Amino acid sequence: MRDPKERLRDILEAIAAIERHLGGGKAAFERNELLQSWFLRHLQIIGEAARRLPPELQALAPDIPWPKVIGMRNVLVHGYFDIDTEIVWQAVTRDLPRLKLQVQHLLDGVED
Repeated sequence: MRDPKERLRDILEAIAAIERHLGGGKAAFERNELLQSWFLRHLQIIGEAARRLPPELQALAPDIPWPKVIGMRNVLVHGYFDIDTEIVWQAVTRDLPRLKLQVQHLLDGVED
């Protein structure tokens, strides 16, 4: 079983993977199926890592919307015909920067 700190690092690494490919902007994202798949895969990783965090660790960061993070993963994994690329784009541009800071803060706290 992976250590919860490793799972937090998994989240941060998945966010970094997405950030590396944001430079082309929304237009590039909308016309590039590989880029869409890249973002979806890493959002799934984020949600799966969050889902496997112990509840007591999640409780240390109540400002992180854990159910929404995990719910996004569930939609991406099980509702693949219903995926809205606009929602995905909003998640990676609006929500991930904040999540990155929150997870990094949580990781820093548990590493001390």
